[in-house]
Amino acid sequence: MDPNCWILPIITFIPLLGVLIVMFIPKEKAAAIKAVSLVISLIPLALSVWLWAAYDRSGPQFPNGAQFGIKLPWIPSLGVNFAMGVDGLSVPLVFLTALLTTLSLLYSFIINERPKEYFWMFLLLETGMLGVFVSLDFVLFFVFWEVSLVPMYFLIGIWGGPRRDYAAIKFFLYTMVGSMTMLLAILAMYFSPEVTRLAGQHTFDMLTIAKAHPYASNAAVAALVFWGLFLGFAIKVPMFPFHTWLPDAHVEAPTAGSVILAGVLLKMGTYGFMRVLMTMTPFAFARYWWIIAVLSLIAIVYGALVAMAQWDFKKLIAYSSVNHMGYVTLGCAVAGSGLLASEQSKIIALNGAQMQVFSHGLLTGALFILVGIIYERAHTRMLSEFGGLGAVMPIYAGMLSFCSFGSLGLPGMTGFIAELSVLTGTYNASPVLAGLALIGIVVTAAFMLWTLQRVLLGPINPRWQNLPDADAREVVSLAPLMALTLLFGVMPGYILSIFNAASEVIVGILH
Repeated sequence: MDPNCWILPIITFIPLLGVLIVMFIPKEKAAAIKAVSLVISLIPLALSVWLWAAYDRSGPQFPNGAQFGIKLPWIPSLGVNFAMGVDGLSVPLVFLTALLTTLSLLYSFIINERPKEYFWMFLLLETGMLGVFVSLDFVLFFVFWEVSLVPMYFLIGIWGGPRRDYAAIKFFLYTMVGSMTMLLAILAMYFSPEVTRLAGQHTFDMLTIAKAHPYASNAAVAALVFWGLFLGFAIKVPMFPFHTWLPDAHVEAPTAGSVILAGVLLKMGTYGFMRVLMTMTPFAFARYWWIIAVLSLIAIVYGALVAMAQWDFKKLIAYSSVNHMGYVTLGCAVAGSGLLASEQSKIIALNGAQMQVFSHGLLTGALFILVGIIYERAHTRMLSEFGGLGAVMPIYAGMLSFCSFGSLGLPGMTGFIAELSVLTGTYNASPVLAGLALIGIVVTAAFMLWTLQRVLLGPINPRWQNLPDADAREVVSLAPLMALTLLFGVMPGYILSIFNAASEVIVGILH
């Protein structure tokens, strides 16, 4: 067992310890509740930075192994273990989750309605999200997957907007349907003869299942397993046509809830694509990749066009997520395709998909905070109500411009590296797919620039003549996201080398 194996359980369960501590603080002491929650969240953030620094790029990758691994018997009679580990796919996501949680809690200091429940639910949500990215046993994975669902339901349902009940129930039902199909597929793999033969017993061990290739000799059952897993992950992404819960959830969620929803919860779906779908059902993935590619192209173009039609600032950013996540699933589809392209080009596409996951978490999380900042002051998100704010709120204008240019893929920022990698890998496999995906790039640039024009430029609405600029808390909430966007946009090699280690193994399994 790795001598540093306890780092992952500590990172995962420290927020849960925070939940218990916050529960014992009297609800009248709101300032103490907020401060303790923030301090607790700094611990997994600091440990995730150490994890990133200590990660060995040349070390074992899933499913050949994992780093910082721990495996303890949990329910031996069912072949269930408490198993955790990380590789190049999960290390950046652990860091992203810890970072966005800390920044969201800092921004949430404005929450005065039932702060005790709000902050402990946020910490519980962090444990669920972190657990998904480090689990190496399907029962543990599924438990954390469901744990992350419940706090978000309440965050939307209690602290959300006017239609919060509808949005929360829609979010819960959609995700629950996906969870049930995923659970059935997991059980099918658990009982597969290939897994039993390799392990000597039924097991939920993800490393063993990935090596066994369940139902490789039974195409019909393999297809059922593939589509069960696909539905669970596609709803979470969300891919077209399963995306309709997302705009409602984003619009009604509190600002920090939208940050976590876009920055981390959607990434659980794409993580499932790369960790589970591509490695455990590689033959079915290679057979049905074109369906994923077509749905991804629709999401890219449709998401951008619908975003352009929005006048609600928050709903615009929500639909832009449908567009941006389309590049992730397109990169996955190309990496697993049977197209005549070099293995290296498919690795580039998958690297781009992983980079887009990380970039989208930074930039869209920042954009939702920026929407929240303006809404807290103006109490409206309608773009038709704004104009000329650049002269009144110069700090806010600078941050909004930076994040908007990053989102549309300006060179020098992470979004450009991500989309360039996906499109380069796609072009080498199919110039037609790449050409169609470029439509989304153009439309995204158009609606982002038009949004900046409607908010910051033109004559000032007299109602907003005295709006206060972004304060120190809001700047601190955004600064790390902007700094990382620029750092990895200018020097992407450091993070791409981490992604590449995982991509090489995944593409190797698929071909």
